[in-house]
Amino acid sequence: MQTSKKTLSARRVGAVAAVATASLLLAACAPGSQGGATTGDATAGSITWWGWTPDAINAEKLIAAFNEEYPDIEVEFVSKPIDSYDSVLSPAITSSDGPDVFNVAPGSANGGVDTFGPGAIDLKPAVEEALGPDWSSKVSELGVSGLTVDDKLVGLSAGAVYSGNLWINQGIFEKYDLEPPTDLASWKQVCDTLEAAGEGCFVQGAGQWAFDMDTFEAIVENIEPGLYQKATVGEASFTEGDSGQKFTRAMEAWKSLFDEGIMQEGAVGLQQYPDANNEFMQGKYAMIMMGSWYTQYAVKDSMVTAMEAAGVSDPEPITLVPVDFPDLAGTGNVGNMFGDADYGLAVSGRSDNQAAATTFVTWLATSQTGQQSVADTLNNIPALAGITPDWDQIDLVDPEAQADVLSAYTETAAASTQPRFATVSAELNTAFRDALVGVAGGDTSIPDALQTLQGVAAAE
Repeated sequence: MQTSKKTLSARRVGAVAAVATASLLLAACAPGSQGGATTGDATAGSITWWGWTPDAINAEKLIAAFNEEYPDIEVEFVSKPIDSYDSVLSPAITSSDGPDVFNVAPGSANGGVDTFGPGAIDLKPAVEEALGPDWSSKVSELGVSGLTVDDKLVGLSAGAVYSGNLWINQGIFEKYDLEPPTDLASWKQVCDTLEAAGEGCFVQGAGQWAFDMDTFEAIVENIEPGLYQKATVGEASFTEGDSGQKFTRAMEAWKSLFDEGIMQEGAVGLQQYPDANNEFMQGKYAMIMMGSWYTQYAVKDSMVTAMEAAGVSDPEPITLVPVDFPDLAGTGNVGNMFGDADYGLAVSGRSDNQAAATTFVTWLATSQTGQQSVADTLNNIPALAGITPDWDQIDLVDPEAQADVLSAYTETAAASTQPRFATVSAELNTAFRDALVGVAGGDTSIPDALQTLQGVAAAE
């Protein structure tokens, strides 16, 4: 994930208004999209892969590992900005000049499987051949359910990402002898100390609402685990009864981050990528709200590359450490995470190299070697069961400070079952944007914001 291009795995912002039109266009222009024989040579050829993630440096590592087994398949990764991904992909995959492989994602935002599924072949035969008839028991359920549309497996999940925690610059905390915040009071105290020393405390691009949704879901998880997901599918109310009171409490906590000065000045005017991410990578802030995809920057070369992309010359790598989201509600419910398949690899129905493309995506998502390569980049929690990072082979910035913490963190993430975006419709996604940004800026009252959310959820 380059600082200006990554993920909602981080993170999903899409061209919601164009979904229906794009889907119809793709359905009309995608021969072979329902499966059947693939075209081309399965062991040779040149293919292009479009995506907003992974970072270029990690894509190169994955492709290099693939080429050790398949030297005659050339793979070119083309990184696309997340905010414009849908708009550039829609016309590209209706043409034979478009990508052979492209990223798709669960839910309604960028790369949404419902939008781009008609332009892809069904990969179920390929994964059945690779893993056997019981294949679905060998991979993450999140990657199957989130990437299947009408019994068609649109993409193969390379791995999942999870959110619900903060990341800290360990060096800044050590410099001022500070401990990570555990509640609102200690969070405010840490910020006061840092700001008095001329340091930035916490940064978030609150103008990019997918990350606002992450922060809000973390708050709701702190109040009652699972309540957020229930409300997104109509099993709990945003406004009525006990759940309504809890969502009011959550919105009040969300607003308090702005009122108490936890969120930096002008947060609503910033994007998480590239703005907030760049400022954190420049060492201007001690904390940021990011998820498990940020683990990749604990690796020395990835951190150096990210800092250079953020404009830092001759960077001294930041020691990055995950910490629990503070216990704002005082319930003791901390450490909860939520996630989806980060991205699925789809094969274009218009590609002349479907066989080689299918070889690549199947290798990356289902083989022991491919999934170990994914694990060792630390960008995703692998989709294939039983694969974990080989920590002894990973060049961390500060192994003593990071290794044990990151190992426990990835285990916690992998055990999480709450969805992140997969149950949020396009309409509810937009409603969250308006509600959270409106409340943060004082333009929308908390009752009005929750009523809007409830109205959309009830209409679905």
